[in-house]
Amino acid sequence: QVQLVESGGGLVQAGGSLRLSCAASGRDFSSSAMGWFRQARGKEREFVARIGWSGGSTYYADFVKGRFTISRVSAKNTVYLQMNSLKPEDTAVYYCAAGRRLAVVDGRDYDYWGQGTQVTVSS
Repeated sequence: QVQLVESGGGLVQAGGSLRLSCAASGRDFSSSAMGWFRQARGKEREFVARIGWSGGSTYYADFVKGRFTISRVSAKNTVYLQMNSLKPEDTAVYYCAAGRRLAVVDGRDYDYWGQGTQVTVSS
């Protein structure tokens, strides 16, 4: 059974940091692109960041460039999202996803999704 389990969310003040983790299991993800998406209340899900199967290809949404960093440890089937300089507008449920090798920003290219972890940034 394929599972993606996110952790690391919580409540933080503006300007603070959090690190999200996503543990993947149930299949070989070594050739999958891994992504982070988020969905704020009342808004559509949006792309945040993506990392390629080798870990060498990353891509970020403009609104997180310079603040968030995505990384992966393939041997552990784990993906991380380091979030710095958090803003109240970053408040959302953050989802980890595993997709096709060339998946980038389109959620339809991701086949597996986690349950999400809540991130709340207070002003």
